[in-house]
Amino acid sequence: MRLVSFVHAGRLAIGVLNDEYVIDLSRHEPRLPRTMRGLLEAGQEALEQVAALLAAGHKDIPLADVRLEAPVLNPRKFLGIGGNTFSHLAEVKEAGIPIKHSPHQTWFNKQVSCINGPYGDIHLPKISGELDYEGELAVVIGQRCRHVPESKAYNVIAGYMVSNDVSVRDWQLRSPTSTLGKSFDTHGPTGPWITTRDEVPDPHNLFLKTWVNGDLRMDGRSDEFLHRIDAMIAELSSVFTLEPGDILATGSPAGVGALMTPPAFLKAGDVVRVEVEGLGSIENRVIDEPAGFTYEPLIKDGV
Repeated sequence: MRLVSFVHAGRLAIGVLNDEYVIDLSRHEPRLPRTMRGLLEAGQEALEQVAALLAAGHKDIPLADVRLEAPVLNPRKFLGIGGNTFSHLAEVKEAGIPIKHSPHQTWFNKQVSCINGPYGDIHLPKISGELDYEGELAVVIGQRCRHVPESKAYNVIAGYMVSNDVSVRDWQLRSPTSTLGKSFDTHGPTGPWITTRDEVPDPHNLFLKTWVNGDLRMDGRSDEFLHRIDAMIAELSSVFTLEPGDILATGSPAGVGALMTPPAFLKAGDVVRVEVEGLGSIENRVIDEPAGFTYEPLIKDGV
């Protein structure tokens, strides 16, 4: 199944795709949760109800008439693994970047406020010009779990998405955690839907491609992961509880803009397209960061 969060006629809802149509779950099963995270938390019985609606052949709204949002709009955790493909490690070494690679999994937080939709604008920060792309396969957790052995890891996966681990390189290098450079608002595009795990027989046999303005920058495969998805889940769940809707970004292949000669950082007007085999594609335009909110203290001069 392909599960979506969408807006239609000013209303946010969740649904499942039937060819080029969206089945609005609330229209047919009003007792189902109204958010994707809620649906995943409801477990297998809820997903079976969704499957039954799909099998019934409903075609509520043309896909072209909705705006797709990030499938999981409010995950509790959005985590990324660094240096997880052989080709990316090779390009870092070739560039002479003095980063010591650990044999262990290296994880960082993407703050959940960075979540962006599959076609939303990416903001070029006012405070940096070193904006970069990293097209990746994302895993969506489907069950609350702890201490998951590798042999059982795939059982806790709800499905897979396309993601772009947008990175601000100078801020990424400010500290070993990378979190600041990975967490700017809008820098976590995901989507366009969750493809449930039953439709992805082997997540380690998919192509990963990223284009900038139609120019193919990344052309890799998920079989070059240094740490496989089952090992990722075993490692993380040995430390903390994974919960339905949590997102794990699994690493990008070679081709980042920062390591091109000269560096090719993103600029306003650029369009980044990421595709993962069998999961669809996302496409996001880069714009200058809007004026937005500016902090103004509520207490001035001791008043």
